[in-house]
Amino acid sequence: MTLLVGTSGWQYKSWRGVLYPAGCPMRLWLEEYARHFATVELNNAFYRLPTRENFESWQSRLPDGFVMAVKASRYLTHVKRLQDPEEPVHRLMTHAAGLGDHLGPILLQLPPSLPADPPLLDACLACFPPGTRVAVEPRHDSWWTPATREVLTSRGAALCWADVRSRPVTPLWRTTDWGYVRFHEGRARPRPRYGTRALATWADRIATTWPEGADVYAYFNNDARGAAVRDAVAFGETAGRAGLPVARVPEPIGREPRPS
Repeated sequence: MTLLVGTSGWQYKSWRGVLYPAGCPMRLWLEEYARHFATVELNNAFYRLPTRENFESWQSRLPDGFVMAVKASRYLTHVKRLQDPEEPVHRLMTHAAGLGDHLGPILLQLPPSLPADPPLLDACLACFPPGTRVAVEPRHDSWWTPATREVLTSRGAALCWADVRSRPVTPLWRTTDWGYVRFHEGRARPRPRYGTRALATWADRIATTWPEGADVYAYFNNDARGAAVRDAVAFGETAGRAGLPVARVPEPIGREPRPS
């Protein structure tokens, strides 16, 4: 198993002095980020889908082996609400293909107001090209049924394990041979950090769920004041001590006391 740990996005001004040196211009932040981490989740694609040229530009700036997950546009998930998915899925994948070998999983984060409709989800997943890794993050409790699990399993899609306030807010289903985990907000201080115990518990869940040879992607979305960077580093250290193979997660610039 390989655990790829990163953050949801990289362009945060509060990360100066945490990940980015004070003199590093913003135009070089992607390269600087990629020196430290092996993966990132492109979450601003949710608000506005980048052009094919944007993706191609990022592709040319990334080192070998770096993986960029892409959060699907809200047009597909929140405006269309998965209805008539053919065109938005095609546009998303045509643009994202500009990343070439750097393209990782696609994340479908569903709106909290969208109740379960397994056939609708199935029709949407059917539009993705074969071999595309798609993770689905439902946020309405009605989705937690055997029918939902069967759709994800049959389509080879991963249920995104989501954490809020250091607790799972999704079932811990394994629906395919790779995994996807999102950390939204911890309970440790300073907020929204994750504590040592919470990170160790998640490392154990991952270790006992996926077999050797699986890829598991883990992204920290608690970006405020560099918390995501520090927690990603701490999680990599914790998972490594537990015996999990972790892609590169070096020490960030500027340490602060670890929360508990």
